Amino acid sequence: MSVDLKTVKRVAHLARIALNEEEAQRMMGELNGILGFVEQLSEVDVTGVEPMTSVTPMAMKKRSDVVNDGDKAEDIVANAPETDRNFFLVPKVVE
Repeated sequence: MSVDLKTVKRVAHLARIALNEEEAQRMMGELNGILGFVEQLSEVDVTGVEPMTSVTPMAMKKRSDVVNDGDKAEDIVANAPETDRNFFLVPKVVE
């Protein structure tokens, strides 16, 4: 797959990046180089290769998946100007 100048300009427009003609030409070369590298990676046989989380073998640190209320309601509303039973009080707005 290769990227043409029209595609580079469209992507730059969508990303809100201003490119002049010279920059667009350079970007086209860089994007085609990246896509060429990705195509090379797809040729590699990775059958039987385990996914890695690090370059050194280690067990993932996992926390227990326990549902709780957080027990932090008082901490959360501590800096609020007005509260009532751990709820924020805000002025009533009537338009």
